[in-house]
Amino acid sequence: MWIVLFVLAVLFVLGSALLLLRSANLPRLPKGVKPQPYQDDDAGGW
Repeated sequence: MWIVLFVLAVLFVLGSALLLLRSANLPRLPKGVKPQPYQDDDAGGW
């Protein structure tokens, strides 16, 4: 019985950690913000 509870607890912790990592990778931009091109896009790299 204790093994089942332990496995469920581990799965819950891993699932919540994966959800946090996934949500942390998403960019949070306000509405109406558009990406702006760089001023020197045609400079040819470095």
